[in-house]
Amino acid sequence: MNILHISAECFPIAKVGGLADVVGALPQYQNKIGVKSKVVMPYYNNAFVKKRTWEKYFSFDLNIENQRHTVEILKGNLKLGFELFLVKIKGFTDREEVYGYDDDYKRFLAFQLAVLDFVTKNKWSIDVFHCHDHHTGLIPFLMSYADKFQHFKNTPSVFTIHNAQYQGQFGFEYLHLFPEFENGRGDILDWNGTINPLAAGIKSAWKVNTVSPTYMEELKLKANGLEKLLSYESEKCMGILNGIDTKVWDAATDRALVKNYAQNNIQSGKKANKRMLCKKFNLDENKPLVAFIGRLVYEKGADLFPDIFADTLSKGRVNILLLGSGQDHIESELRLLLPSFQGCYNAYFGYDEQLAHQIYAGADFILMPSRVEPCGLNQMYALKYGTIPVVRRTGGLADTVIDIGDGGFGICHNHASVDDVCHAMDRIVEFYEDQINFRKIRKKTMRIDHSWVKSAKEYVTLYESLKIN
Repeated sequence: MNILHISAECFPIAKVGGLADVVGALPQYQNKIGVKSKVVMPYYNNAFVKKRTWEKYFSFDLNIENQRHTVEILKGNLKLGFELFLVKIKGFTDREEVYGYDDDYKRFLAFQLAVLDFVTKNKWSIDVFHCHDHHTGLIPFLMSYADKFQHFKNTPSVFTIHNAQYQGQFGFEYLHLFPEFENGRGDILDWNGTINPLAAGIKSAWKVNTVSPTYMEELKLKANGLEKLLSYESEKCMGILNGIDTKVWDAATDRALVKNYAQNNIQSGKKANKRMLCKKFNLDENKPLVAFIGRLVYEKGADLFPDIFADTLSKGRVNILLLGSGQDHIESELRLLLPSFQGCYNAYFGYDEQLAHQIYAGADFILMPSRVEPCGLNQMYALKYGTIPVVRRTGGLADTVIDIGDGGFGICHNHASVDDVCHAMDRIVEFYEDQINFRKIRKKTMRIDHSWVKSAKEYVTLYESLKIN
């Protein structure tokens, strides 16, 4: 079986969020179980790409708005566990950033057209096109209805929604960018008067999945305007929980750590890594260390942090360490707290992959009070490093973390509110003070299996259900 994953991100080439981690791991695990999976993504003129050598695998011209654009398909020898191809289109995908340009709608439409042209011209035999998020949501539509791609009409497509909050909408005044398609099929593109790639993907794909079962159910009630559509299409929808790459996230072999450890030496390993972090960030290693890693945005509950941190830190019982960046006003408020809580609070505004690994290893707790969390990977990374997740019961967090009060291994709360999270912080202190139970549960977390093996098999079962006899 030949699977083509199509995505805007893929770790380690270009990463903005969890999408990159999924696309960088799922194909390699599928290849391990005998499914031939490839990845195609846009070329970006970023540091990672510029430092590597790329072979020109294929080239052709793409016509957009009656203008010819040269498309180069580049292939790298990166030893990722799967073949990777970059789509370089001059003027569209040869920029440094993944997102954030005014013409993103045109950039990603050009990318999707180029992918289908490439597969056609290269005469690849693809059994399933696996499309990820709205940046590739037009591919199932084009395969089903565009005149020039009718040869794909009977080829199955799977559309994975990693985050339904971002839908890629743009106006119908840009319909001329599309190739000719069947009369009357513009309604497939339409949702609330705009061209909506996410909605088009849901309507057109043979199967739709989200990255956790709970998130799939939540979207039928709250999906940024797509609730009715997802309920209507529910028969072809399902949730498959993401996994993590346990080779990358392994405390026993992680080169970023000052001391590697496993279950048999978790106490000394955690202590050494915590000591390093506390020394680096001027924190008290005798207090529980609570960390946050991620985007400082409303979605993650980060707007609550200034009040939560001020309340918690004023009690003098915990350390808080933050790694992330996001909305300017949230960052500004969090910076203002730094002088008042020296010695128990610090922050690194930005992102550093090595530091992230060090924090997972050195922290005692990872904080995730998300309003929306389709799957969440941070809690899975934390568990592999013996770090206790403190999470809101939503999406994949609800599917992967069980409260200690229910015989589990995490601290859970129901609402993204200052009061709920502050109560969870108080529970952190109580839990940490019971060192016998704390160490027992911390050791237990490292045995929890969230590898991609199970998830990869579930996707293969999904693909096989689409076979045409």
